[in-house]
Amino acid sequence: MEKLLVVEDDIGIQKQLKWTLDTYDVIFADDRESAISSLRRFSPRVVTLDLGLPPDEENASEGLATLQDILSLDPSCKVIVITGNDDKQNALTAIKLGAHDFYQKPINDEELTVIINRAFFVSAIESENAKRDVLDSQDSAVIGTSPKIMHVKSMVDKVAPTELTTLLLGESGTGKDLIAREIHRKSKRSDQPFVAINCASIPENLLESELFGHEKGAFTGANKTTPGKIECANGGTLFLDEIGDMPYPLQAKILRFLQDKVIERVGGRNQIPVDIRIVCATNQNLREMVLEKTFREDLFYRVSEIVIDIPPLRERNEDILIISRYLLNQSSEMLSRNFTGFSEEATSALMAHHWPGNIRELQNKIKSAAVMSDTKLITDSDLGLDIDEEQANASLEFSLKVTREKAEKEALSKALNYCDGNLSNTAKCLGITRPTLYNLLDKYALKS
Repeated sequence: MEKLLVVEDDIGIQKQLKWTLDTYDVIFADDRESAISSLRRFSPRVVTLDLGLPPDEENASEGLATLQDILSLDPSCKVIVITGNDDKQNALTAIKLGAHDFYQKPINDEELTVIINRAFFVSAIESENAKRDVLDSQDSAVIGTSPKIMHVKSMVDKVAPTELTTLLLGESGTGKDLIAREIHRKSKRSDQPFVAINCASIPENLLESELFGHEKGAFTGANKTTPGKIECANGGTLFLDEIGDMPYPLQAKILRFLQDKVIERVGGRNQIPVDIRIVCATNQNLREMVLEKTFREDLFYRVSEIVIDIPPLRERNEDILIISRYLLNQSSEMLSRNFTGFSEEATSALMAHHWPGNIRELQNKIKSAAVMSDTKLITDSDLGLDIDEEQANASLEFSLKVTREKAEKEALSKALNYCDGNLSNTAKCLGITRPTLYNLLDKYALKS
């Protein structure tokens, strides 16, 4: 039997709720101290909380303090605050602090039971999702359930056990480094080094030495023999990030290494065999660069045995809130604060924003919001996203009704154009009767 904590100092209401909520194991507390004690002892998933608690029964200060204490101890707990009939402001304050729902007195047994049942249902769903997220995180570091990112995950699972050179294509901030590490983690070389080098961040005259190493005395300042990144990755995986920015002359040496699996240090004569897996990434169009003669065609085909296109965040809207909640949990741990989630306005803003900086931009916004927030609920002002109201409202159109109406209107318009406005032919084309067609024309204001 599920445990339900009822924080209420009115004996009469306690008796009423005891009989009403007989399907639950009801635990009663009549003040802040006993409520926290019961929470620690029984760990209920749902709590009903009367805001008018002693010693401040006439106001809500003690009740709101109790709410904050409960959520600080157990952020996942669903707290239903119970307020006076004309106390809407305190109810809204409680919701802002993280309460799940509120109910205004006088208590109607059936209504309150429905709210409590719903809270338990939501808690059960969140608990199941949390378990699933843990299992998913154990198997993959790539977060998301959108079709495009699921396709990427599937490709990673298939490519990782092979030795094929993999090319990751995607805009800046889409997580190419994360995908590369995931390929290494799931490969047979996972217990060997993963070495990354950004070809765009190292000056051209130093990049060759960084990759291949150098012998003592090879150039001014070379006071000792130093192995390069390729040697350091021996047995493991070398990640060449932003390979599109690699200088053209150096591309020939990389191609030779990929073909022969041997290197020569700068200033050296000995050939050194190296066994590594290569993963490359770029945000540039290598095919266009090949046509422009800024990237070697033979190297392009050598590094693109498998190509994985990583979608930008704006093309995987289903994942925005999932990633946002994950990043907020990370910020909670970093700041030692317990955030309960995002307000409705913040959710709208997250979904409506275009995210030109992709996941990197989202990560920065969530971190900043967590630092700036004064409550446990992240608001749109905390995020600081410049979104107009029309965009925000459009981002929340998830319902089947809205989706169906959009599809109906589009099909109706196409049929009318196809039939050149002839209503009889339009009805036949759509497979509906003329009266139904008239109703649809009225509904979508297409009659003219």
